[in-house]
Amino acid sequence: MLKTTQLTRLTPESHKTLLTILETLPEALFVLDDAATILYANASAQALTGVAPEILVGNTFWRSAPQLVSTALYQAVCETKQTRALTEVQYVSPVTGTWLQVHLSPTLGGLTLHFHEMGGPAHRQEIVPERESLYMDVLNTLHAGFMILTPEGIVLDLNEVPLDDAQIRREEIVGKSLVEDPWWFFSPASQAQFRAAIARANKGETVRFGITIHPREGMEIHLEEAITPHLDAKHHVDYLVMVAIDITARKRAEAEIHALIDAIPQLVWTMRPDGYVDYHNQRWCDYTGLSPEETQGDGWIQCLHPEDRQRVRSMRQRAIQGDGVCETEMRLRHGTTGTYRWFLARALPVRDDAGQIVKWFGTSTDIEEQKQAAERIKTSEQNWRILAETVPQLVWMTSPEGLVEYWNQRWYDYTGSSPEQASGHGWSQFLHSDDYQHTLRVWHHALASGEAYEIEYRLKEGQTGGYRWFLARGMPVRDEAGQILKWFGTCTDIEEQKQTEQRLKESEERFRVLAETVPQLVWVTRPNGQHEYTNQHWCDYTGLTLKQIQSDRWDQLPFMHPDDWESNRACIQHALETGAMYEHEQRLRNAQTGEYRWFLVRALPMRDEAGQIVRWFGTCTDIEDQKRIEKALRESQERIRALIDSNIIGIVSVEGEKEALVEGNDAWVHMTGYTREEMRSGAVIREKIISPEQAPLFEHARQELLTYGQHTPFEVEVKCKDGSYLPVLVGGVLFQEQPRQIISFVLDNSARKELERRKDAFISMASHELKNPLAALKMQASLLHRQLTKQGTQDQLPALARMEAQINKVNRLVEELLDVSKIQAGRLEYRQETVDLDALLREIAETMQQTHPSHRILVRGAVQINLLGDRDRLGQVFTNLISNAIKYSPDAQTVEMDLSASAETVTIRVTDHGLGIPREQRDKIFERFYRVTGPKQKAIPGLGMGLYIVAEIVKHHGGTITVESEVGKGSTFTVTLPTR
Repeated sequence: MLKTTQLTRLTPESHKTLLTILETLPEALFVLDDAATILYANASAQALTGVAPEILVGNTFWRSAPQLVSTALYQAVCETKQTRALTEVQYVSPVTGTWLQVHLSPTLGGLTLHFHEMGGPAHRQEIVPERESLYMDVLNTLHAGFMILTPEGIVLDLNEVPLDDAQIRREEIVGKSLVEDPWWFFSPASQAQFRAAIARANKGETVRFGITIHPREGMEIHLEEAITPHLDAKHHVDYLVMVAIDITARKRAEAEIHALIDAIPQLVWTMRPDGYVDYHNQRWCDYTGLSPEETQGDGWIQCLHPEDRQRVRSMRQRAIQGDGVCETEMRLRHGTTGTYRWFLARALPVRDDAGQIVKWFGTSTDIEEQKQAAERIKTSEQNWRILAETVPQLVWMTSPEGLVEYWNQRWYDYTGSSPEQASGHGWSQFLHSDDYQHTLRVWHHALASGEAYEIEYRLKEGQTGGYRWFLARGMPVRDEAGQILKWFGTCTDIEEQKQTEQRLKESEERFRVLAETVPQLVWVTRPNGQHEYTNQHWCDYTGLTLKQIQSDRWDQLPFMHPDDWESNRACIQHALETGAMYEHEQRLRNAQTGEYRWFLVRALPMRDEAGQIVRWFGTCTDIEDQKRIEKALRESQERIRALIDSNIIGIVSVEGEKEALVEGNDAWVHMTGYTREEMRSGAVIREKIISPEQAPLFEHARQELLTYGQHTPFEVEVKCKDGSYLPVLVGGVLFQEQPRQIISFVLDNSARKELERRKDAFISMASHELKNPLAALKMQASLLHRQLTKQGTQDQLPALARMEAQINKVNRLVEELLDVSKIQAGRLEYRQETVDLDALLREIAETMQQTHPSHRILVRGAVQINLLGDRDRLGQVFTNLISNAIKYSPDAQTVEMDLSASAETVTIRVTDHGLGIPREQRDKIFERFYRVTGPKQKAIPGLGMGLYIVAEIVKHHGGTITVESEVGKGSTFTVTLPTR
């Protein structure tokens, strides 16, 4: 039954005692003020609410313990505040669904809440009458045994718990000695233990001990008791407060724990708070060979290695004094073999609700293999560090969290940093700013996922301040459970590789630009024939895309001429088997027109450092025009061969600086009599078959060959094998420069020369034979003209004038024929005299103006220079040029003659606005008997001797004559004469 009482104000000493008692309660207790603010909560309140008492205090109950709040509890609190009476309420927690029984007791300025967890609802008990007691107003609400004893052990008061446990009335125990009561202490040993505890408590010590009681037959209860002395103002023991907590369940659990301890692989032991070892499990005894009694106290130390004993004792003493965790490594002797093995000893203190250590629990774990492994790891780590300092990379090691713990010396040499600067996250300061965020993001991802770490970034060099590219790689090292122990990594300098990649990228870009620019079809394939690239020309011609050809590489077969399939397949197979260059001519069909064109297909393999083919680079070059040209060339060669094999023209090959005639056709051999063997031996050279006088002609031809690749045909005499000279017409082309090879074409000119000789002889004879009759005829015409004038017969004069004009024409023709004959014979006569060129030219212009009134002759400029030459022959030159200008410009009105001079030469230009001369005939008009072949020119009379004579006269005076002409617009003849 619960009793209602007013909470008496407590003294400081009693307050301390009460708090000690309240903390030992196994169930939750809250003290609230009238505002429902928590003033106090014991340790068990934490277990119920999951919140530490120090956090609960000062906060409103309803907010701090939501799992305890309910309408029924709130009503009970309100009722207790109003009635100031003890209240009890039962309800189900709306949060946990647990039945709770709460005892509410009013206090000065508030109330207490005592919670008890229940399996279900219980019947309410009658509230007992109030009675006086120092602590009963609070303690009766608790569920721990509580007694007030005299220093001698006489029971003064107690709460209901022990009465209920013993099933006796209060009056049966109050006032009696607890030591002597048989129901409480059954065995003599228990009575002796209790008397000793009373004696220690009377000395002012709080005594804690465990005891077993037998309240009734068949019942055994294990209690954990605490006797606390209450001192008066003079520090004398006034009374004793004993609190007993039922630990029967815990004892049973400990028995189960000991059974479990004997089953685990470790050596297990327990130790009292004062350091006395009171228990070793069976595994300890089996290993050491000691009995449980021999291990008690310090007996177990005999199993320690002598070198470890003092260290272990010191460690144990520090742990006892510092209330801390005890951990050390030590060697224990095996009882049978006498050998020592390493063990890791660990001990943890077990505390009561007041925080006092009540027991030490320890284990000794065999770490012999771990120690050996650690030694191997140490040796391996030493070897690893030696390797790390030897390799050319920057080597690093980090913790599982990514903090750098080690860099090799090469890192410090490169960055110029100290170990302090590079440890932890300090290494990141050397990253390039553009790489910083990405690098950290990749690193953190690797740390979070445990995946391999790989990234490229730039690191700053300490001396130069420049940045170089590095490839960073890291791998985690894991234990047997898969947990990451360390990260090991390297940073490899790839600056040159990066530069090479950049150059390769630029090269590929240039390749692609070039591939898209060149007119060929360009393609790249893998070693298996799979296309990687085709340029746009390829796609446009075949009508296929790269994607199409990659999906089915035989798609291109329809675009190859069927006749070329087999030869193409054989070439490809040979290239793939040997790695040799692939080259093949084949016909490909144009997708747009459907026609086939010839292509030269070439491919070269690209190999890696090991010599393995990694790609084929190929082109398809359109050779359709070349094929046609080759066909035409073959036909031409056949015609040339027919020409060479003919006996019409001699063809000879001339080689070297000495111009040796090394090969000739049958016509040449027949002309000269030289054999092919003589020519092939190099015996027939140019200087042996021509006279020295003809050397300038060949030198001029050689210059033309070097300049134009061919020379103008010229006439020359070659010395035959029999010593005779054969007149020939020689033309030639430069076949190759180094070594020089000339192909000369030689035409036998002897028959033409003989005809010309006969013609010239005839012309010379005819000219001489005609000259005398013409002179007589001209003289008779002159006499007749004078007679008719004297007779006054004027009507006959026009006819006579026409006759005289015709006689003059015939006379000029004869004179020109004679001049030509003299030129050919080299007997044309010249006088040396001073010639006033200005006077001569104006005189000629005036004369020609009188005889040709149809054109106006304009003279512009002056030379103001006297020349040394033949005045008549020079007059013949310009008379002929002006006469031709008038004759070949019948529809024009003017002929211009422009005079100019320099210190070295005088220049006279005669310009007409007439018919003009075709380009291909300009160089021939100065040849003997050559006339322009146009239909209009043929209508104009002439034998083609005038310009030939003009050119010879100008040449004799050391000058030159050239012509510029355009058909339909006229011609300009330019004569240049030296002043000296």
